[in-house]
Amino acid sequence: ILVAAVASAVIIQTAEKLQQNAQEAGEGTKDAISSKVMIVNAVRGGANDVDVTVELAPGSDDVTAASIQWVAVCASGTDQDTFNGNLNNLDGGGAAGSMVSNEVYVATLDLGTCSGEETTLYIQSASAGMTYEVLNLPASAGELVI
Repeated sequence: ILVAAVASAVIIQTAEKLQQNAQEAGEGTKDAISSKVMIVNAVRGGANDVDVTVELAPGSDDVTAASIQWVAVCASGTDQDTFNGNLNNLDGGGAAGSMVSNEVYVATLDLGTCSGEETTLYIQSASAGMTYEVLNLPASAGELVI
């Protein structure tokens, strides 16, 4: 009876540890995909600008524009900033200080260093997963770059 009691205690302890590990893994996965910014489209704007159309992944939490960082990497170097002050709601909301699910936004990015070069654009929101897209930057405004 004593051996059975010890064995059942070990089994219960192991089951609790496995449950805890599974819960931690699930939380990590949720954090990685919630609030992820997805690139819908990108168009060459004026001067060195690229207008990137973005939305949050389905089921995402709201995200402030200041917590969304972007980095553009090209042969000449990098450009980087946040979406703070550069984000507009295309669903009629105008300037936006945050993104919410099921709405589409445009962010104007200044690519002074990478203007006219093939550029990889990385976007990350807080602790969520990173999104990237290769941009082929033409010289003419209004042309698609993805």
